[in-house]
Amino acid sequence: MKIKNTKTRAMRAVLYVVLAVLALVMLVPFVWMLSASLKLDKDVFIFPIEWIPKNPRWQNYGDIWSKIPLSTFVLNTGKLTIIVTFLQLLTSSFAAYAFAKLDFKGKDLLFLAYIATIAVPWQVYMVPQFMMMRSMGLADTHLAIICLQAFSAFGVFMMKQFYEGIPTELCEAARIDGMTEYQIWYRIMLPLSKPSLSTLTIFTFVNTWNDFLGPLIYLTTESKKTLQLGLRMFISQFGSEYGLIMAASVLSLIPVLVVFLSLQKYFVEGVAASGVKG
Repeated sequence: MKIKNTKTRAMRAVLYVVLAVLALVMLVPFVWMLSASLKLDKDVFIFPIEWIPKNPRWQNYGDIWSKIPLSTFVLNTGKLTIIVTFLQLLTSSFAAYAFAKLDFKGKDLLFLAYIATIAVPWQVYMVPQFMMMRSMGLADTHLAIICLQAFSAFGVFMMKQFYEGIPTELCEAARIDGMTEYQIWYRIMLPLSKPSLSTLTIFTFVNTWNDFLGPLIYLTTESKKTLQLGLRMFISQFGSEYGLIMAASVLSLIPVLVVFLSLQKYFVEGVAASGVKG
């Protein structure tokens, strides 16, 4: 028994070491990016790498705001990200409640057809989508992106998996007490689904904030462009100013880190409870 326990502890220790090494390897590019953002252009690619600059150039973080209209790009990205995230939480949780707790004709077939869209790459139907948005007069508008990203089959699937773990007796008892389906969803299901909602918030926020291809297709006016398009524009105009490029990249990561660190407690719970692996 002691030998078995010793082997288990040894294997666990080896596993922790391997995971720690892999985590450090994955962090190296981010650490290098942060280090490069505090250097002059001529010092970015020196070897051996100077991880901690002797004379940090904090001015890079100020200069980037004057080189391009970064504040406009950040505001546009924040606007789109917040609106899309809110709409996906609303539509996904609402649809998931119907699929998980209500009985109606064709429910299983409708759910299967909706979830099957996850398997279809966006590149397959992005041209018809663009033509549809253009025919509706929504080309070069934020509303086109909002309309297209307000619904998520993945979000419905994940929320449905979580709702199915909530006892149906709660809903039945609420119906007996005279609550409507809207009240049950709002007062019972939503408060109990914080882990799943937090997980969906992280996924949606990160995907929308980092989205490049969608804004590239629909947005042409500079004042409407997002942060990712702004960074690409800056790289094409000032490709040799690597310190400023890295500073802008670091700034673009801050909101994502803030959201993830704020919700990481619920993120693990949500992934485990929803049955989502990966």
